[in-house]
Amino acid sequence: MTLDKSTVQTIARLARLNVDDTEIDTYQSELSNILDLVEQMDTVNTDGIEPMTHPFDATLRLRDDIVTEQNQRDKYQAVAPSTENGLYLVPKVID
Repeated sequence: MTLDKSTVQTIARLARLNVDDTEIDTYQSELSNILDLVEQMDTVNTDGIEPMTHPFDATLRLRDDIVTEQNQRDKYQAVAPSTENGLYLVPKVID
């Protein structure tokens, strides 16, 4: 799958990335290569292959689910720019 320049520019705009016009060709090529690899991987027959959570036989160490810190919401929100009903208010970032 080959992306065109306008698609790369749209992706950059949606990701809020400033991409210089001189870099568009590089990103176009690199993103197209990634999509080609994904298409190639989609053709691999994975029937009968059990999904794994980790590439090595590692076991996860778990600790007891015990609260170790006091709730300090009021202290943290006292220095926050804007809060309401115990929630942080943040500016809208997506149009």
